[in-house]
Amino acid sequence: MEYFIHLAILVSIYAILGLSLNLVVGYTGLLSISQAAFYGIGAYTTAILLTRFDLNFFVSILAGIVITGVCSLLIGFVLSRFKEDYYALGSFGFNIIVYSIFLNWQSLTQGPLGIPGITRPTIFGFSLSENIAFLGLAVVGGILIFFFCEFIAKSSFGRVLKAIREDEQAIEIFGYKTLYYKLAIFVLSAMIASVAGSFFASYITFIDPSTFTLNESIFILSIIILGGLANLKGSVLGALFLILLPEALRFVGFPTDIAAQMRQLVYGVLLVVLMLYRPQGLLGEYKL
Repeated sequence: MEYFIHLAILVSIYAILGLSLNLVVGYTGLLSISQAAFYGIGAYTTAILLTRFDLNFFVSILAGIVITGVCSLLIGFVLSRFKEDYYALGSFGFNIIVYSIFLNWQSLTQGPLGIPGITRPTIFGFSLSENIAFLGLAVVGGILIFFFCEFIAKSSFGRVLKAIREDEQAIEIFGYKTLYYKLAIFVLSAMIASVAGSFFASYITFIDPSTFTLNESIFILSIIILGGLANLKGSVLGALFLILLPEALRFVGFPTDIAAQMRQLVYGVLLVVLMLYRPQGLLGEYKL
């Protein structure tokens, strides 16, 4: 039972990450490969505030949102002036920079040793030390973020984002300052990702830089491409699929000496087939 609860918590966390990135990639058409960086900033903020200053978990979430918002605003000013491949390359570089900071600023992050002993949240004196209790918190957080993202997508702001995705120059003719819209959604997306980072740090109770590499950003991007771009339900479905599929392949019964390689092979083939025959994803309304 604990195993399934663990998987459900991971699905909730990655669903939040997928929802946040879909606002930028799916709804606005900006190929960002930096979500793991903001995920990491939220995680490290929570880890440091909980282990060194013994602050409340929910205060650390707010602090993570603020710090991530400032960082994303600064890098967003630069990225918002780029388009297409240059935007992706800029976000790619930012992820590497943030990972290098996590790895080398040892006085703050403890470098490759990571930060252990992160405490679980406490609500009205009740500790969420049990995984089932933490799952409830993660699910509630995921649902609230889902409806917040849905509100953005269906608002007039969301309609402008879709117009930028379809034809940025055309929407500029009508007087819209697209740079500000791209910057605003980039910052909002980063702040939501930081919440997922706070959940992850408190759940695992240990973080190190290896969790927030470029590969993690690519994995988060895979979630929304698989589940469906410009479809929030697709983000949740993609997280469910990519978290559970590798685990399901453990029970297929491959020979012991090649089991890990065969699971990766089947996993990769399924993704390639899906991308060939359903490039917009399972529920997608837009394809890159």
